[in-house]
Parts: sequence; C-alpha cells; structure tokens
Amino acid sequence: MKLNEMDKLSKDAKIAYFSMEIALEKDIPTYSGGLGVLAGDTIRSAADNSLPLVGVTLVYSGGYFYQIIGVDGAQVEKQFRWDFLNNFEELKETVKIEVQNSEILVKGWLYEVLGRTGDIIPIILLDTNVPENAPWMRNLTSSLYDANPFTRIVQEMILGIGGMRMLKKLGFDQIDTHHMNEGHSAFLIFELLNKYNDIEAVKKHSVFTTHTPVQAGLECFSYDLVRDVFRERLPSSVYDLAGANELNMTRLALNGSRFANAVSRKHGEISRTMFPGYTIDSITNGIHIDYWLSPHLKNLFDQEFGPSWRYDYSTLENALLLDSRNVQHAHEAAKNELLDYENSHSWVLLDKSHLTIGFGRRITEYKRPLLIFSDSERLEKLSRGKVQYIFAGKSHPADQQSKDLIKKIYTFADELWDSYQIRMAFLENYDIDLARLMVSGADVWLNTPRRYHEASGTSGMKAALNGVLNFSVLDGWWIDGYERDSKAGWVIGPGPDDPKAMDSQDEKDPLSFYDVLENQIYPLWANNKDDWVDRMKHAITLGAYFNTGRMIDEYAEKAYRMRRAKPWVRF
Repeated sequence: MKLNEMDKLSKDAKIAYFSMEIALEKDIPTYSGGLGVLAGDTIRSAADNSLPLVGVTLVYSGGYFYQIIGVDGAQVEKQFRWDFLNNFEELKETVKIEVQNSEILVKGWLYEVLGRTGDIIPIILLDTNVPENAPWMRNLTSSLYDANPFTRIVQEMILGIGGMRMLKKLGFDQIDTHHMNEGHSAFLIFELLNKYNDIEAVKKHSVFTTHTPVQAGLECFSYDLVRDVFRERLPSSVYDLAGANELNMTRLALNGSRFANAVSRKHGEISRTMFPGYTIDSITNGIHIDYWLSPHLKNLFDQEFGPSWRYDYSTLENALLLDSRNVQHAHEAAKNELLDYENSHSWVLLDKSHLTIGFGRRITEYKRPLLIFSDSERLEKLSRGKVQYIFAGKSHPADQQSKDLIKKIYTFADELWDSYQIRMAFLENYDIDLARLMVSGADVWLNTPRRYHEASGTSGMKAALNGVLNFSVLDGWWIDGYERDSKAGWVIGPGPDDPKAMDSQDEKDPLSFYDVLENQIYPLWANNKDDWVDRMKHAITLGAYFNTGRMIDEYAEKAYRMRRAKPWVRF
C-alpha cells in the first residue's frame, strides 16, 4: 500500500476493533473458532457498509493447529507451516511494550478487507518475531491461546497496549471508539487511563462485547502474576476496576466501557445475572450472508430474486416464494458435495439416500457431543438404514477432557457400525471450508449445549440460511430464531419459559432427541418432501434478520453512536 493510501485509511477510521482472533481467509490460521469467524464476518460487513473501522489482532506465526485424528480417535496437533509474507504487507513502524523489567519490540503487518462498495478496512496484525527480541519474546505471538498464563497475559498486553500504541504510531488519530471483542484486549483501558487520567473519560471511548455465559469461562489472572508482569506500571485503581482477589478481564472491560453487550437476548439475561449492577445490552450475532451461502442457492436467488437480494438481505423474507423444486435441487447439489468430500476423507462411506445430521463446532464438554449416544439401542432403532451422522470439531490442545470426547465419538461410531450398521463419521480438521460444506450439505443441523451455556451459536444461523433445518436445545440465538419461525426446525427439551428446564437435563434431553427424531423429523423427511422443503424455505427467511449487516447496524446505533447520512446498505 502506498503511504498516502495508508494515511487516508488512518484518517477515515473512527472505530478500532480489537479481537484476539480474526478469520481473514480460510487458509490463514489467525483464528480457532466461532469468535474469530464472527470477527471476520463483522469486518467484512463493516467494509461492505463503509463503516470507518480498523481491526487489531495478532499475527500468530505458528498459527493454531491442523487436526489429525488417529485410528483410535486421538487428536494429534500439527502446527501449520505457512509464510504470511505473501498475505500481509509489512509495516515499517514498531512500538515497544514493557514486561517485567524488559522491553519487547512489536512490529505490524497490514491486511486489507475489500467491501462490496470498494471501501477498505485495514487490519493491523501485531508480531513480536523480530531479530531485536530475545528468543522467548519472539515466540510470544507464535501460538493462539497459549496455555501458559505468563505467555497468555503478555499476549493480551500486546493486543491491548501494543495495539493502542501501534494505532497511534500509524497515525490513527481520529479513533473515537475502541471496541473490545471479548475481554482479551481489556488492557487497552490501562493505556487510555495513561492518556485521560480518569476512568469516566476512558469510558467515553470504549465499548465491550462479552461472549462468555458462564463464570468458569471468564478469563482471570492471579495478582501475583499481574504484579510481576506490570511491576510499577500497574494502575493503582486496578483492584477497583478488575476485582479485589484476581484480575478479571471481563470486569475490567465492563468498568472501562460506556456500552456493553451480550450476543443474544438470552445471553444478555445471563450476563446481567453474572454481573449484577452493570447495564449489559444485547446485540444478537449474525453471519455474513455472501460468505456462508452456498453457490447453488446464490444462483437460485439470482434467478428468482434478481441481483437486488445481494444489496438488500430483507429480500430473504420472500424465500417462501421460491420454487420448491429448485430449492430441493440446490440442496441436493450441496449435499452431494458434502458426501463426496466425506467419502474421500473417511473410511465410513455415507449414503446420499439417508437423512444426514451434522454436528460441527468446537468439541468441549458443555456442548454435550455425546448426548445422542445415551441409549445405543434406541439410536439404532431410529437410525439403522435411514439416518446417518457427520461430526467435526477441534479440541484445545491443552484440554484433555475434550480430546477424550473425540475418542469416545470414534469408539461409539465403530461400535454402532459393528453392532447395528449405523453410518457415522468424524471428519478431521474442522475449518471454514469444511464448515461451509457441512452447514449447506447436511439435512439437519444438531446443537446440544447444556442450558444456558451457548452465548449465540452462529453455526445454526449458517445452516438455516442454507435451508438446513435446526434441531437444537433452546439456547443462544435459537431461542429467537425458533420464536421468529417455528417451522425452521425443532427443539430438544423444554424452553426458557419452563422454570424446571435445567433440572436433570442430561437425562431428559436425550429422550427428547430420540422422540422428536423418531416421531417428527424422520417421518416428515421420508414421507412428505413437500412439507420438508417448505420448512427449508422458512429457515432461509431467518437470514433476513440473522446477518452481520443488521448486527453492524445495531452496533453503529447503540455502541458507536454514529449518525448516518444515508440508510445502511445491508450486506
């Protein structure tokens, strides 16, 4: 990029969006899961909507990891071998941050997101892998979500403090709002305190989005570690801002922001319970329609809606008018692509004539990936010869409990085939490409979180957009989605209006899964294709609301306090 072009971007930007991970492209390993994918969709929509924003994240020279599954189901992690020099432009500017009694040099890389209107959103990626740094410093930005507490806290200093200093060095002098996407970047509040010397002044320039619905998931650091890392640079008000017993990054972000939001209506309720006394709004997540819609449905929309749908996603409200045969043919093409991929990447050969249920997301205990295996004989009765399953998802390398879940899925899959000939596959290395295949090619999208641990769950939005029917616990976005159109899928167990919904849910929800699949889902799929395709069209209509164009619109109004001279173009 030419210098004068960078000057223009820095002068235009009014919002700095900080996120520990951002999914820029499918083959750039700067993300690990839903948070990063959401951040990528958000920035793409910001570019589409001419929002004056700059993104800040880390470069991760070592990436996250490529997942290999052994024959026994054990997850093996292989570090990506990639050279980001071809993807990013090196910036000449550097900044320093202080850690313990040392100074760490931080350099920057530039990545540009081009919007539909020709607008550019710059992404600044921070990197400590420079010759001037000691070896331990150079490794700080090598691995996303490092499990070592010292490395983790310094990574977050690089993001929050280093990011602030890099923006200043690059000439981003017009930034009015610093958006913390989750609490990882909350140390930027310390940097703002150095500038304004008053927390009330800091709040005028910061907003915060929380994605964590359980106390155990909040990121905290011991004050012994914090004091060792910051030394005399730690603000005296830190205990009031971040907690008396340990430094809670979410509490720090809340205390330093003028506006805070959760990412679904239910998540907002949960967050206000977790942090009584704080005002926490809710802005439901969305997805970038153009990024996640299958090419087969894109072609169909072009034929039946004309090109206007690409510029106004409210057009999707008219999906019920689509020709049902064309919708079915588009889905069959997507399903064939998914199963062709599966058959070439697994020793389990799935059958295109079977109802196909997909489960793709980070593998962790609260998402209950083993729920459907509670009763093998019941599962055999309703699946044999007619229903098949595709699982995919990564576990954090340091989370042995979650890695054991993958092994158990493998074991169950082998046992179910050996005993009952039930087809079930686990596909390794769940990434954006595989996610696209699964959310468009499955017939049913399964989500089984423990209530109310799902902040949002955007994979279900992607499935609905592609006419794939959701089958989910009423949590996160699906509470709102099912309320908007109950024909878009089915529910597992009771809803949030039931005061006993959380009682014995690990025992009751499997029974609900079996009953609904056996008595509602499969009979409809097998015997009434017209009604099934009609439900698919109802699911597609949800894309008119659950998209990042609408989401960005809400952030602009509620969080950024921006006044637009023209209506938003919703991409």
